[in-house]
Order: sequence, then structure tokens, then C-alpha cells
Amino acid sequence: MDRPELPLPQLHAFVVLTEELHFGRAAARLGIAQPPLSQQIRRLEERVGYALFDREPGRVRLTPAGGALLPAARQALAGLADGLAAARAVGSGRSGRLRIGFAASLALTVLPGLLRDFRRLLPDAHLDIREMTTAPQLDALRDRTIDIGLLREPPADVSELGFRTVFSEPFVAVLPAAHPLAAQRMVPLAQLADERFVLLPRAVGPQLYDRITGLCEEAGFTPRISQHAVEWQTVCALVETGLGVSVAPASIRRIRLRGVAFRRIAPGTARTRVAVAWRTSDRNPLIAPLLETIDRNPRSAPRTRPRAVTPPAAPDACS
Repeated sequence: MDRPELPLPQLHAFVVLTEELHFGRAAARLGIAQPPLSQQIRRLEERVGYALFDREPGRVRLTPAGGALLPAARQALAGLADGLAAARAVGSGRSGRLRIGFAASLALTVLPGLLRDFRRLLPDAHLDIREMTTAPQLDALRDRTIDIGLLREPPADVSELGFRTVFSEPFVAVLPAAHPLAAQRMVPLAQLADERFVLLPRAVGPQLYDRITGLCEEAGFTPRISQHAVEWQTVCALVETGLGVSVAPASIRRIRLRGVAFRRIAPGTARTRVAVAWRTSDRNPLIAPLLETIDRNPRSAPRTRPRAVTPPAAPDACS
């Protein structure tokens, strides 16, 4: 099918004339003299091959051919106007598409407030949210299948990516509620030396895995890992069944499972870092507003100060 070549000024002149049905008034609306308007209409009729208007003294009427062209002409002009508006909105960073990968645990903390504030700032932007662990996020950033990553313990040796800390939080011990150590408000990490551990696989978050196992080694032991789970909620569920204990970021306490206790660990100075990541060469105009939203919103960081809890008297206690 051949693409028609109709100059936009001719279509615009045609639509305005159909609305005014008077060459003088139509020319005034277009800001041109009447003779150039007549020339535009004549050239358009030559391209169509048929008259579009019946011209009588003091009267202009659409012909059947003109009536058939009018809906398509209006649609073409409206489509162009919409396209120009969309291009300007995307170019200015007010619209467009932003693909965001996020670690599942961040849905408990930073993600809801960040998305709410960003949508309030740019309501026309389309957000494509994808749940991913850290290592797949880094791969997706390199492959350009996501634009932004929200992850834990970013690597230090990725030259093509930029990282910015969103917040940091301490670690907690994750214990079955009936475990003897759950009666303590703080658990020295060395007291977990003889326990079996449930952890995320190293492949999905190498830096976080090494951070946790490194804390155990600093406490004098190498953790005996009996089970792996990709998500922290699954880790907590396996701990609840008695398959082991774990060490996790403090925000995991928001996972409310009966039979699981979260306790501060000693020493309590170790913290895990949550960061936003992006390609430094990326020209997506929505990246800068998202980073600015993070920077000016201290509420996005969760309150991680451990709550005072009463030692559980029954397996359904969860702190």
C-alpha cells in the first residue's frame, strides 16, 4: 500500500475551511491571506483527484469526496498533535517508560514510598516494576532490560554503572520462636556457631552472602548452611519450620510469621547497604527525577532501630 504524501498545511487548511465554510474567515483563523488558502485547497484537490468543496457566490459546501476525507484529516492532525505532545513530554522527562528492578525485601521498606512520591511528581510516567535479586538486576542493567535497580550490597568494580546509597540498616538473627536464644533481646553471633543456617544462594546476591558469612567468620565460626531460599520470606518460613536459623537485614522483621523471632545481634555495628543503580551512559530522562526523589525523601529509609520486645512465651510470638 502506497503511503499518501499530503502536506500538513494543506490538511490543516482543509479542516479549518470545513469548520468555517467561508474562505475569508478560514484565512483569518489560519493567519494567511485568502489567495494562499485557495491555492492550498486547490493543490489538495489536485492530489485527491476530485473537488472537495462546492464553491458558489457567498457559499461554500463540502462535496461527498470532501466529507469522506474529513474524518481521516482530523484523525491525522490529532494524531500528530498527540505525538508531538508525547515526544515533548518524554524529552522533558515528564513522561516515558522507566523499568525498575527491585529486591523483594525492599517492598517492605523503601519501594512503596519511593514509587508513590515519584508518581506524584510525574503522574504520566509509566513504571514497569520487576522483582529481581541483586545479581539478576546487575545483568539486566548491563543487558538494558531494566533502567534502574534497587538492590543490596552493590559491587565496587562495575565501571559502567552508577550507585547511590539509599539507606543502610543493621542485621538481625532470625530464630524459631521456641528457640532458647529467642528469650534474649540480643544474641551474640558466636552463640549461633553450632546452628544450621538458611541463607539466600550466593549466586543471587554474592556481596550480601559474603557479608553475612563474613560476619560469622569474624565471630569465630563458618556457618553450616543446610538450606537455601531465593527470597527472605521463604528463608523466614524455613526457619519457622525448624530447618535452621538465619542472619538477615533488620527490615525483614516486617515479615509477620507466627513462630519466628527476630533478635538484634552482637556486635551490632555491622550494617547492610541498599543502593540504587543505573547505567551512567543511559539517556532516559526519567532516571534523574527518580534519583532526585530518593535524595530529597528521607522518609524512604526505614526506621531500623530495634523495638523493645518481651521474650516470647509461646511459639506464636514474633517481633
